[in-house]
Amino acid sequence: MKLHRGPGLFLFLLLCALGAGYALASRLGYLDRLQERFFPAAREAVRLSPGDFPAGVAAPVADVASVPLRPVVIGFTARGSAAALLVATGGATTLDNPVPPPGAAQGFLKTAYALDARAVLFAREEELRQALAIGAENGGVDMAALSVDRLAAWAPALRDAAPRTLLLVGRSRGQEALAAVGVSDLTALRGKRVGVYPFSSSHYFALWVLARAGLRTTDVRWVDLPSTLDAGRALREGRTDAVVGLWGDVELAARDRGGAVLATTADAPHLIATVLVARGDFAARYPDAVRRVLRGLLDAGQSVLKDPTAGARMLGEVAPYLGDPIEAIRSAPPATLADNRAFFGLSGEAPVTYDELFQSAAALFQKLKQGPRVPPAEDTRDLGALKYVSEARGP
Repeated sequence: MKLHRGPGLFLFLLLCALGAGYALASRLGYLDRLQERFFPAAREAVRLSPGDFPAGVAAPVADVASVPLRPVVIGFTARGSAAALLVATGGATTLDNPVPPPGAAQGFLKTAYALDARAVLFAREEELRQALAIGAENGGVDMAALSVDRLAAWAPALRDAAPRTLLLVGRSRGQEALAAVGVSDLTALRGKRVGVYPFSSSHYFALWVLARAGLRTTDVRWVDLPSTLDAGRALREGRTDAVVGLWGDVELAARDRGGAVLATTADAPHLIATVLVARGDFAARYPDAVRRVLRGLLDAGQSVLKDPTAGARMLGEVAPYLGDPIEAIRSAPPATLADNRAFFGLSGEAPVTYDELFQSAAALFQKLKQGPRVPPAEDTRDLGALKYVSEARGP
């Protein structure tokens, strides 16, 4: 049978030639040049951000100023360990009213280290994250007291701020609690409504409670709360069967409805660790200010541990929802220098170190598919100032 050449063969050969020509033009760069000339808007736009460069590139070549010429702004959410920050700064202000009242006490940082610093109180952790992201120069904060799990969750969002962990402020030893009504034990939470503010360390504790009880995240019905401070109200109003929040708030709400506290961070005293985090550009520009802040906080912490009266009075004024401030300090005491040395692996031993806590929290959030991959723990800490203070004070 005789084969006939049809038009399909020529079309096939033409397509092969065009394909080979396209590949050759692409390899030689002719296609890119044509696109730049005739379709410049079609090229992918690359958005640059400060996080693409090291945080210290804008630091002065010489020590123009060892400390900023304005107050150092340190943001925090109320915990018992915040008593040390209040004693160090002389009290708390807010971003809406940043000027301390006339006659306000001067803290350790001013009297002992000649550093003007202000502690700014935030009701919601998410607001504190946003303030750290924009920085004090733009109406935010220079430093923030955050739990390690929050830093792990927010590290990608804070990339432009280049956050650097400097100091262990304190650990929760009963400050966070899960309270319930009509629930006898943790396993009975299955199918119940559990209220929690999803952008808080309370949420991280809630996940630990579920793991301890052998429950999956889908075994409970989550009720998102607008803030941690709404936990007690949600339980009291019957909008949830259980809530996770601050012990002084949720314990009272549960008692009012005949419920009980089923778990607290006293069961996991190394889970919720609050650390002092600085913006990378601030730490690079004012290393002396960072050292003074660390010294002042450690001194204030020792003072609170020795006699909590002054710290408790300040804490009670700014955070009455914590309940008895003396009890709040006891359930989340300020960390000592020895605690810091062990936590960051400088000396001594700690059941859980900073790196372990950060990496495990990051892995958990990845497992839950909450956010992009986070940087390694060592990229989020700067122990230079802590080592300096530690060596100066000796063993």
